[in-house]
Amino acid sequence: MSSGHSDKSEIVFWQGNEVVAEAAIAAGCRFYAGYPITPSSEIAAVMAERLPEVGGTFIQMEDEIAAMGAIIGASLAGKKTFTATSGPGFSLKMENIGYACMAEVPCVVVNVMRGGPSTGLPTALAQADVMQARWGTHGDHPTIALAPAYHREIYLCTIKCFNYAEKYRIPTMLLLDEVLGHLSEGIQVPDPSEYEIFDRVKPSVPPEKYFPYDSSFGDVPPMATYFEGYRFHVTGLNHNRTGFPTTDPEICQQEEMRMIRKVMKDAEQLAEYEEYRMEDAEVAVFSFGSTARGARVAVDEARKQGIKVGLLRAITLWPFPDRKIYELARQVKAFVVPEVNLGQIILEVERASHRDMPIVGVNRVGGVPIPPGEIFNKIKEVARDGR
Repeated sequence: MSSGHSDKSEIVFWQGNEVVAEAAIAAGCRFYAGYPITPSSEIAAVMAERLPEVGGTFIQMEDEIAAMGAIIGASLAGKKTFTATSGPGFSLKMENIGYACMAEVPCVVVNVMRGGPSTGLPTALAQADVMQARWGTHGDHPTIALAPAYHREIYLCTIKCFNYAEKYRIPTMLLLDEVLGHLSEGIQVPDPSEYEIFDRVKPSVPPEKYFPYDSSFGDVPPMATYFEGYRFHVTGLNHNRTGFPTTDPEICQQEEMRMIRKVMKDAEQLAEYEEYRMEDAEVAVFSFGSTARGARVAVDEARKQGIKVGLLRAITLWPFPDRKIYELARQVKAFVVPEVNLGQIILEVERASHRDMPIVGVNRVGGVPIPPGEIFNKIKEVARDGR
């Protein structure tokens, strides 16, 4: 486990889960509540060691539901907070994730994905929670979810998740998978000069003039901290600017549209991705997370054989890179979409392309990664006959 005392100029050898914990500390997180669950438990173990060293608080809750509630409460009290889990725990957190969406409480949820449904494959790889990350909780709500593929990127994406949570007053999600969570590799820890830290905007008015959902200050109202003289109501019910419940249809409509708008107006800016060998590509591979590592190998092999193929790797899954997919659909003849599930993100590629064209999946479950050769064979097949 990480000691947390590495020289920033040195290469450290960390698991992906350790990277998340160390990055959370760097982002300013000072409260963690969680419940052990494979394959995310190392995150809790590191936070239990590291948070007391920086004046923070670690608490193991009785279950995943309580853990999510605890980080919401600690966030309202002014702390940057997060929790980590995997599939079944992610499902249990969904009700309180919806509460955080409605109450507009910043926090971060890390999901180290494993096989499912239900208990599934507790110690094995999957990427099957990606649609749950978008639509897992009920109702209309905004979502920001990042899916890094490399350890340095995990570090920076963890910090971004905290920044986005604070900036937009929402729960944000970091999606790893078992391979990334348990893979150890060398990483030069980013220097603080390489990233920004965003803190929530606090009210500029005195307590007697403060309203927690006052949209006259913009789509993201300033957020007061409990125990600093501001008293305000927090509820999961639809509410007006005071935070108290309302059933007024017009107010409910306006407030829910504001909650969506505050994120979606920045959708293109948030939709981060990497293009690899796409300049003259006639086939595009779209992938994310650990699967994108194998996809890159497959692209290189196909290039050696003269196939014009490139990789578009999503770093942000939600908001989805709609515009980029639309543009590529006018450049390439086909998409290949490898993902460790039975076909989820491929449906988003089909939707965003707005074009009748071959879009084929490479899908595998059972807890093992998709071999690069399997992706290569599909690239070769698609390049040959467009299917």
